[in-house]
Amino acid sequence: MRLIIMFDLPTLTAMDRRNYRQFRKRLLNDGFTMMQESIYTCILIDRQSANLLNKKISMYAPQKGLVQSLIVTEKQFASISFLTGKKDASEENTFERLTVI
Repeated sequence: MRLIIMFDLPTLTAMDRRNYRQFRKRLLNDGFTMMQESIYTCILIDRQSANLLNKKISMYAPQKGLVQSLIVTEKQFASISFLTGKKDASEENTFERLTVI
């Protein structure tokens, strides 16, 4: 499963920029990698863990702005078509990176 977080947060005031930086830092600490600017993705084992992480993010998401989440399967994620640009083939962006113990 993949949890995709998409956000559009204001950066007009110093407090807004602080909230943006803290939100982004917490996403990175929770295991997310940047897919595009303001779009982060995380590989998870199953829908239950995706729902738990989604709930955790909703507790620390900034109140101002827009934060959206999307849970997709690996098969759905692999079917992304690239209209321009190239696919990121880095190891952190592949399902083989996931190790279940």
